[in-house]
Amino acid sequence: MTALLRDAELAAAFDHGARAYDRLVALNPGYHAHLRRSARRLGLPDRGAGLRVLDLGCGTGASTAALVSVLPKARVVGVDASEGMLERARAKHRPPGVSFVRATAEDLTTAHDLPRAAAGPYDAVFAAYLFRNLTDPDTVLRAVHRLLVPGGRLAVHDYCLGGRRRDRAVWSAVCKGVVLPLGTLTGDRDLYRHLRRSVTAFDTAPVFAERLRRAGFDRVRVLPLPGWQTGITHTFLARRPPYEPGGER
Repeated sequence: MTALLRDAELAAAFDHGARAYDRLVALNPGYHAHLRRSARRLGLPDRGAGLRVLDLGCGTGASTAALVSVLPKARVVGVDASEGMLERARAKHRPPGVSFVRATAEDLTTAHDLPRAAAGPYDAVFAAYLFRNLTDPDTVLRAVHRLLVPGGRLAVHDYCLGGRRRDRAVWSAVCKGVVLPLGTLTGDRDLYRHLRRSVTAFDTAPVFAERLRRAGFDRVRVLPLPGWQTGITHTFLARRPPYEPGGER
């Protein structure tokens, strides 16, 4: 069984795969449209005017572009552990309200490790294809909860199987027929083998929803995405409660 890549090893794999990454994801029908759909599902008002949004695990900036298209008036901070991916993100045209910072998701858990430019608070956090790659997703979720303003919103967009046998079979077929062959052609087979197993080894959608609740979020919703990814990719919506036990109003 292929071992999952973690931490510095995974960041290095993304550094190596950054150049081909955008070309490969462009072959995925609906990839960018689904990111925009998840960004819209945040439900932020007035096109993001006066709001600050964290794009956690921004990669080459596809998720950032989705946020900007939906929330053009927001200030968006993209954070990623891979400098190679961030180089690709920075090279793309972006409005002045967008910035990119190199940091790991784990840096959020310790305030002094987080670069000042990425420090909170945030009105919303968007995390695409991130949590199944983390060594300790629960600790990072609690850190995200603390970074949000009271009432702040979280949207997690990820491959997270619905729990039916069919969902696992479709994911396996797509990986065997498309993902792994393309990864081999680009010289990034280990990264895409990790992608395949990181999905099957992680939570089903109902289990991840419960993980969000344990981290202190409320109003947790699990929304499917259309097309072949139904039952495979979901948007998870959650909120930091406006008033919490022992907190100030």
